[in-house]
Amino acid sequence: MSIPDFQTIMLPLLQYTEDEQEHSLRDSIEYLATFFKLTDSEKKHLLPSGQQATFDNRVGWASTYLKKAKFLVKTKRGYFKITERGQDVLKQKLSEINTNFLNNFAEFRNFQSPQNSNDLPRKANNGSLSETERTPEESLEMFYQKIRESLAYELLEAIKSCSPEFFEKLVVELLIKMGYGGSRKEAGQAVGQSRDGGIDGIIKEDRLGLDIIYIQAKRWNNTVSRPEIQKFAGALLGQKAKKGIFITTFQFSKDAIDYAKNLESKIILIDGQALTELMIDYNVGVSPIKSYEVKKIDIDYFTE
Repeated sequence: MSIPDFQTIMLPLLQYTEDEQEHSLRDSIEYLATFFKLTDSEKKHLLPSGQQATFDNRVGWASTYLKKAKFLVKTKRGYFKITERGQDVLKQKLSEINTNFLNNFAEFRNFQSPQNSNDLPRKANNGSLSETERTPEESLEMFYQKIRESLAYELLEAIKSCSPEFFEKLVVELLIKMGYGGSRKEAGQAVGQSRDGGIDGIIKEDRLGLDIIYIQAKRWNNTVSRPEIQKFAGALLGQKAKKGIFITTFQFSKDAIDYAKNLESKIILIDGQALTELMIDYNVGVSPIKSYEVKKIDIDYFTE
């Protein structure tokens, strides 16, 4: 048989996890390849980029969609297990699971409607366009955003599983890529060394060191509330500092955000979502696998 699409894969993948045990993505791929009776040629077939096996990619997306709908839950890097909701779905004895079925669940609908695609034209009734209503450029942008969001999700999970020391190195790498910190050696000595009250480190704003920015980096799984920002602001005041960056792997409470906005000192808040977006933009912890250029006809060229 031909290589199944990712929607065809979703139900057999969920059924594979029915035993409530932890399963790795690699073991799932091997099981499903046998389930679908794929040939060696089909298992080795690559995406157009030549960077990944087509079937591996589709199983990966099937698992991502099932996790977004809360049918599966990630247990550790590369592993997942079925949830109570997933078990309830299997009890329905469905003949297939597809995106139409997943749209019955609010978590998946939120995943399908990224905030950063608000500039796309939308229908008045349900806020989405059918495939036939999207222009090729709109479809390309939509799929690009989905890939980016999935990458950001995986990035954040990877960051949370790393040590605090690694997180500090990651912060250094990101700030250097963004143009801060002078040399890598100087930045590495600064971040993670201060430990002065609410300050984790300092870094130069530019290569000349005309100003200093104070850093707070929290690899947390909880919301950062106003008292944490107040503590950081107090530490800045003690240093007579005017600029600070507070980075966390989770999110900030509304009170914390409002408090930071009204401070005399400038404190930039970077939550987990913003952190992963910056990492993708500046190629920290990610690597490009394929670039596509979208071109249009040059009318001026044909003007005689």
